Amino acid sequence: MWQCKHCSLELASRYLLLKHFRQTHAHLRGSCRYPCPYTDCPCSFDTWSKLLNHTYKTHAKQLTPKPVELPTFKCHVCSRRDLTEKDFFQHINGHLRHNETVPCMFLGCTFKTNIYSTFNTHKNRKHRQHSLKDFIANVVSTSGELDQSHSSAVGPTESVDIDQEYETLSCGDASEIHLPNLIEEKIACILLKLENIVHIPKTVIDEVLSELHYILSTSSLPVTRAIVSDVLQSHKLQVEDSVVGELSTALCNSSPLATAIAKDGPLATAYKRTQYYTSHFGVLEPVEYILDAQRNRTFQYIPLLKSLQHLLSHKGVLEHIETQQRLLAVPQEYRTVRDGEYYKQNSFFSDEGLRISVNLYVDDFEICNPLGTSRKTHKLCGVYWVLGNLPPGSHSTLNSIYLAVLCKSDDVKTYGYGKVLEPLLQDLSILEQHGVFISQLGQFVKGSVQCVIADNLGAHGLGGFVESFSAGSVCRFCIGVKSDFQTKDVQSGAFQLRTRDIHDVHVQSAQENATICCGVKKQCVLTEHLSHFHVTTGYPPDIVHDLFEGVVPVELARCMSLLISKKYFTFERLNTLIQTFPYKWGDRTNRPHAIPRSFTSRNTIGGNAHENWTLIRLLPFVIGHILPEDEPAWQLILDLKDIVELVVAPVHTDETIAYLEAKIYDHRQRYLELFPHVKLLPKHHFLEHYPQMIRCFGPLIVLWTMRFEAKHSFFKQVARHTNCFKNIPRSLATKHQFMLAYHTHSSSVKKSSLEVTHVSILPVDVLNEGVVSTLKQSFPDVTEVHMANNVSSLGIRYCEGMIIVHGSADGLPKFHEIIKLCIVKEKLCFLVKDACAWYREHYGAFELSASPNTEVAVIELADLVDPYPLVDYMVGSLRMVMLKRFIIVKGEYHF
Repeated sequence: MWQCKHCSLELASRYLLLKHFRQTHAHLRGSCRYPCPYTDCPCSFDTWSKLLNHTYKTHAKQLTPKPVELPTFKCHVCSRRDLTEKDFFQHINGHLRHNETVPCMFLGCTFKTNIYSTFNTHKNRKHRQHSLKDFIANVVSTSGELDQSHSSAVGPTESVDIDQEYETLSCGDASEIHLPNLIEEKIACILLKLENIVHIPKTVIDEVLSELHYILSTSSLPVTRAIVSDVLQSHKLQVEDSVVGELSTALCNSSPLATAIAKDGPLATAYKRTQYYTSHFGVLEPVEYILDAQRNRTFQYIPLLKSLQHLLSHKGVLEHIETQQRLLAVPQEYRTVRDGEYYKQNSFFSDEGLRISVNLYVDDFEICNPLGTSRKTHKLCGVYWVLGNLPPGSHSTLNSIYLAVLCKSDDVKTYGYGKVLEPLLQDLSILEQHGVFISQLGQFVKGSVQCVIADNLGAHGLGGFVESFSAGSVCRFCIGVKSDFQTKDVQSGAFQLRTRDIHDVHVQSAQENATICCGVKKQCVLTEHLSHFHVTTGYPPDIVHDLFEGVVPVELARCMSLLISKKYFTFERLNTLIQTFPYKWGDRTNRPHAIPRSFTSRNTIGGNAHENWTLIRLLPFVIGHILPEDEPAWQLILDLKDIVELVVAPVHTDETIAYLEAKIYDHRQRYLELFPHVKLLPKHHFLEHYPQMIRCFGPLIVLWTMRFEAKHSFFKQVARHTNCFKNIPRSLATKHQFMLAYHTHSSSVKKSSLEVTHVSILPVDVLNEGVVSTLKQSFPDVTEVHMANNVSSLGIRYCEGMIIVHGSADGLPKFHEIIKLCIVKEKLCFLVKDACAWYREHYGAFELSASPNTEVAVIELADLVDPYPLVDYMVGSLRMVMLKRFIIVKGEYHF
């Protein structure tokens, strides 16, 4: 017998186990991956065929499993005992056939009936996916271990009787499975993916389905007839030709696929498919609002309250929120937005009860070639939102970012944010005052907007500030004017911070005099409509545009120009070094671009945020060996690199914030000394506010725009494939909602903690004695481990040869090289060897050497100081490693 690790159901063969898993546990596909159904196997695969291949190769010798406990059932109507699950439901059906009233046997369900068909329909709809824990008390009990005499081992190539398969898969009568409906749903899911993920036109799908139906219903009839005739003859059965023909025709026409795509089937046309997707996959379609009926100006809105209700109906999401709510803040540490002063000072969010935190994002983006003739013609404004209650990192997948509003950018300029965001503001007001009903909690839960994430232009436009950064009060954090940025710094206290009272005075003055007052044009529409949101505490800075696409490319351009003028290298040599550097793993994906020849005249090297982050981090390895240690421009670059690593740190303390403040001040002075005739950018001034903003908002890496901007790529792909721009916001919003429905239906809410595709099972005894001893301390009863070459955990990939940080030695972080990855009890462990390290200031990195300790150690993933793995590079004869972000090791701080 084989036992499914997800529901403890026992099956007679490996074939039935895999069949059961595919049909019953499709909802367990985390991130569209199939986890292996075998107990203690951590592998997961992106296709069914790979899973099948894995089971026959890796688990071929697992013919007889360990003994398992068989559950027995007791009838809650007549108290009959010692029934199997199948017999239990057959017995219940017997009561129903005698018109006896049967209450539902599942926890929390008050349904009862005396009608057989009504009960089966209820069970199918409400309790199709269930485990033994879902039954009411005293119905299920265990009867000891399974007698080996009742076990059978049918090989994967042996034939299995279809009746046996039905009996094993069912939780009662075979008729309760509704397999045709399941197949129909799977077909619809495939078509939904083709239309909204692969972007195949609906007309093409209609044509393919028409041809496929013709093949199934007409062209395949002779083949089916021949097969039926051969089977009957093999059993020596004489049947009239008319009966054979009728049976063949019925087989062709009654297959679930043929029925679903037939002319009158639910998936035959684009309209019917849309109706099917909406009713079966929970598609929340956008609502079109009219801005100007005469000019035919509209925008699309996806109701926020309905989206929240749908999202919070998932048990996994609610569990994450409740877990995050129970976490106690560590004194003087900033890990999440909840640790910031603004969150703590907000009486609405800091209340002991559960509050829904919504983070909005607003941005304009081009869906056509920004250099083509359609530039700005089809420019859109998108408003997205995420659930701020979830832990950091939960929004790394684009499917966790939800669309609220989509409209033309020109319409926002013409009609204003107040008009475009009107339905969203109404929903947010209801959320604040009344809340949204959470069925799992059985109560209404209130919420509000915690912050708005945007670039500087978007934040100023929605916040009511000036959208020009050329002069005047251009900072939304203070009332300083741009002309003072060159001579005064934020640390000196020369710039007064904006407060609620000061801002309200500025708004009143701007409205009364119809002019700009200290950079304020009007009241923020969110502040105007919401009671628990204010513009002065709701717009965090964005490190993507301020640093990686602002200060970093500008300062690198000036420093590179100076270094070239001093003849340390030529422009061609610089680009050759950058392009030929041996980038590894993630660095290869985000490798920097070649610096354009026009960088001296444009005073920027350009590039996107990912590329510039990789360049500033690895530049010491690229050109550090050809520069002298006392070169001022090189010291400026190293200071900037330290500031970047501090800003992107996921955890801060009061000490690290003070250190960042000192670093920014020193960097400002060094930059002005090296380039005395250069004017500071407004983004230099915004950077000086970062220490205070970290105290107010928590780590700024949690609130950056990087992942939101990646969301734009979906809409650009749809526009490119559809090539139809008639009411393009409607088309894109609809496609987005269907895409979201597919991912919600096909994936589990909770992302799989481990993703691995190939493992080798080894007995613990063959491992090193030290490794075995360490493993036994954490896992006393472990007998075998799963060894792997690479594993992904929560989106982070680990491979052999990578470097991890664990602990500290002599005031420096302690580095370890991964030799092998092993998985024990579904936990990832690293087999590592130590590496000695010391800091080289000229490179801003650590030099590694072989450790005298040659023993292999075991480190669990949960024990790492920083989960991000590092990469070592050879710089001449030196083996070097660079930290990706600032880390804290037992009270010590390291770059």
